[in-house]
Amino acid sequence: MNPIGNARGALFMAIAMAAFTCNDALVKSVTHTMNTGQILFVRGLMTSALVLVIAWRMGALGSWRTILQPAVALRLAAEIFASLTFISALGAMPLANVSAILQSLPLAVTLGAALFLGEQVGWRRWLAIIIGFAGVIIVVRPGPEGFSLAAIYAIASVIGAATRDLATRRIRSDVSTLFISVVTAIVITLVGGVLIVPMGGWQPMSLEVVGRLAVASVLLLVGYQTIVNAMRVGEISFVAPFRYMSLIWAIVIGFLFFGELPDLWMTAGVSIIVASGLYTFYRKNRRRTAPIAQESKPESL
Repeated sequence: MNPIGNARGALFMAIAMAAFTCNDALVKSVTHTMNTGQILFVRGLMTSALVLVIAWRMGALGSWRTILQPAVALRLAAEIFASLTFISALGAMPLANVSAILQSLPLAVTLGAALFLGEQVGWRRWLAIIIGFAGVIIVVRPGPEGFSLAAIYAIASVIGAATRDLATRRIRSDVSTLFISVVTAIVITLVGGVLIVPMGGWQPMSLEVVGRLAVASVLLLVGYQTIVNAMRVGEISFVAPFRYMSLIWAIVIGFLFFGELPDLWMTAGVSIIVASGLYTFYRKNRRRTAPIAQESKPESL
């Protein structure tokens, strides 16, 4: 147990969640003025420039042939899919609802790891996954006609993000994390540029809109860097639950700036998702520490 490292890790995670949520809010605020492709393109240009300069200064630039690696290519495709569907969901749903659905990501990653990576998942975690996804259904609340398009976008973004995280585990250790960020930012920017016309064409932007996207790109970079630091300086089992602080940020920002107030059903669904996620973290940590504790027991005399 490292109290100082855990405290720093929790602080980094809290900052990361605040940065990501504020980025989401800024993006949501411009969804009525331009299409998703233009948002990805404009924000991507700024983010790519920032990450490229940092990677160059740190000597982290590698060969662009890295994109041809199957795991990297899959991660890029999943990131593009997740970004497109997430921004589409932001434009059509309350910020807190989208954030709540995204909190099922750890459950989706656990499910994917069990199905595709052969990770052992006990019946308790399987039950937590099922209950957690039931919480997502409560948040979404499909009507007689089924899921709304906005809800489909939000759920699809979770699937894309889970695929991205699982693919990341398969990337070779000699590939720089920072270089992957550079490649991802540039590819998403190019995809956004290609989609501008099919999604409705280029829309004029005011200085205020450009400024919001500029701040969003900086916050995105801050979020990525602090979440990596959080996982490196603190124990994952202690730090990971602090990612749910993004829900608090989303609810507060949604209320103050968009006039969105969670209803009873949304609150109930969020509670179920968070409880299931926390239990999953707990069970995973217990399975990891149990063999260590067993080995550390003194032998009987």
